[in-house]
Amino acid sequence: MGVPRMPAARSALRVLALLAEQPGPVRASTIARELDLPRSSAYQLLQVMRDEGFLVHYPELGAWGPSARVQQIGSRVAAATRLERLAQPILDALVRAAPVPATSHLAVLAGSDVAYAGRGEGPRSPATVSRVGVRLPAVRTATGRAMLAALGVDQVRALIPHDRDLAGERPATRAALTTLLAGVRGRGWAREDGEVDAAYGSVAAAARDAAGYPAAAVGLTFRQAALGPEAWDALGARCAAAAAELTRRLGGG
Repeated sequence: MGVPRMPAARSALRVLALLAEQPGPVRASTIARELDLPRSSAYQLLQVMRDEGFLVHYPELGAWGPSARVQQIGSRVAAATRLERLAQPILDALVRAAPVPATSHLAVLAGSDVAYAGRGEGPRSPATVSRVGVRLPAVRTATGRAMLAALGVDQVRALIPHDRDLAGERPATRAALTTLLAGVRGRGWAREDGEVDAAYGSVAAAARDAAGYPAAAVGLTFRQAALGPEAWDALGARCAAAAAELTRRLGGG
């Protein structure tokens, strides 16, 4: 079966590409001419793209340009790519050095969730849900707990203001979360014991950028049955060292 042509989507992408190459806003008539679009169709397309937040209209000029939303998408993609490239050697080294089969992962905060942005695997690494692009509640994961602990108390309260925001989670109350995050700060790394998958455990530590913000967390996931309780500290320390190296690469202190 052939790929659908989707002419409207194709035209919208061509409009964005054209505007990205221009030093300033462009008139609709010029867009229609450059892209060989019927003028009425071009005007309709531009209106829709404005309504969806991808374009802005400059009425005094009778012209169109890309919105801040487009610029934000580009900067976020560039930042995520840079972060993943800086972290990948660290993720691979964590897996190689782990005393048990493990999967390493890189996660970033996305509101009160974590979004997985990188992954390291070896020949016997366990299958986990930490695929790039997957999101989970931050309080449920070691990577999320590590980054929440690196935030200020007021920032955590802004992200998770009420007990009802923790319904069905462990910890289940704001007070319990505060206690848990204090423990993470004291150790320098976070853990979770089967909250994501009963068979697995995870440890993680936060990496900071030059402004001191937790830009990401580096974690290791392994089968709980493969590791004795006394070995968690050693893996947690490995994640803390890996996060410190990523912090250094990000220009953090």
